[in-house]
Amino acid sequence: MEFSLWYLGLAAAFGLFMAWGIGANDVANAMATSVGSKALTIKQAILVAAVFEFAGAFLAGGQVTSTIRKGIIDASQIEGNPELLIYGMLAALLAAAVWLLIASRKGWPVSTTHSIVGAIVGFAAVGIGVESVHWAKVGTIAASWVVSPVLSGFLAFFIFMSVQKLILGTSDPLKNARKYVPFYIFAVGFILALVTLLKGLKHIGLDLTFTQSVMVAIASGIVTMGIGIVAIRRIKINPDEDADFRFTNVEKIFGILMVFTACGMAFAHGSNDVANAIGPVAAIVSIVKTGAVAQKSALATWILLLGAVGIVLGLATYGWRVIRTVGRNITELTPSRGFAAELAAASTVVIASGTGIPISTTHTLVGAVLGVGIARGIGALNLRVVRNIMLSWVITLPAGGILAILFFFLLKGIFYTGPAI
Repeated sequence: MEFSLWYLGLAAAFGLFMAWGIGANDVANAMATSVGSKALTIKQAILVAAVFEFAGAFLAGGQVTSTIRKGIIDASQIEGNPELLIYGMLAALLAAAVWLLIASRKGWPVSTTHSIVGAIVGFAAVGIGVESVHWAKVGTIAASWVVSPVLSGFLAFFIFMSVQKLILGTSDPLKNARKYVPFYIFAVGFILALVTLLKGLKHIGLDLTFTQSVMVAIASGIVTMGIGIVAIRRIKINPDEDADFRFTNVEKIFGILMVFTACGMAFAHGSNDVANAIGPVAAIVSIVKTGAVAQKSALATWILLLGAVGIVLGLATYGWRVIRTVGRNITELTPSRGFAAELAAASTVVIASGTGIPISTTHTLVGAVLGVGIARGIGALNLRVVRNIMLSWVITLPAGGILAILFFFLLKGIFYTGPAI
């Protein structure tokens, strides 16, 4: 190809920009409940997220990437002009990244999945043809945006109700918190280890059977629980602090649990949403290498690394803006409420990553927070903020699509030298 190095350079740059946008905007969904419940400071949240977002993106980010990379567009429509897909994927990356930059500056929590899918559909429908879009596949992805908040909302509701029944609603909540919180910590360690082993590590040469993976995951859960028990025993309990709020010391124990669920949500988010940045990059690299539109292509390690580094950079520079919005404005969060929301959201994202469905983490977390709020009564929610967040979701799809169309024709005008099409 005439402009191969240009294509690769732009793919790397735009992919890094897009990953930066994911870190700046979407990582709030992993950390906001921890910050909002005061279990972690913003600085601590950024440090925790940097480690676990990177690990999730690099170790478990390969499974969902194939869904974004192929399936939305009918490759047979452009077999004679593979450059069109390069322009389109570059345009989609740049469009989604620009929209995320705008949203992050405003502190709006928008969906990166919405952004990239809307951008890909936009350029394909206008730049290639409406028939080139697999609308059934898009419909499946869109349905997952409804299913994911409903699923996480149900999970959060029942998790929080279990906390109420086992701990908060008992005659001795402090004793029961010490008794049951380690089992919640085990669940976090088990879920994360299982998804990592089942879906994430095959590309680095570790391919265990399902039974072996379950055994290792159980061991990981036990180790995580052990660490949690040690941390809980080190908490300084002051009965006088319960005079104003009965659960002050109990919430300290849940604060420890929030650190584990924050790690879990960051890992799960990195594994799922890195696809939004590296999927189009993988498609471009494949076309440049082979000169043809391939239905399947190997995901190079450097592409995963690019996505992981970009997410961490975005988190460190702009992440605090959206964390502040989501963590403090939807509902009043305590560590026990935040834990229920985060574990439910992490579990939903882990399921999605394992099955290859590119869900929106934003939808998932908002659904989980709503589930916790409903468990406490609808008055506990700031419905105005929830409405504004949902409006930002609606705007994101057309914004990504319109920007992608503009960038597609700009790139085509600069690079395309073939026959008129």
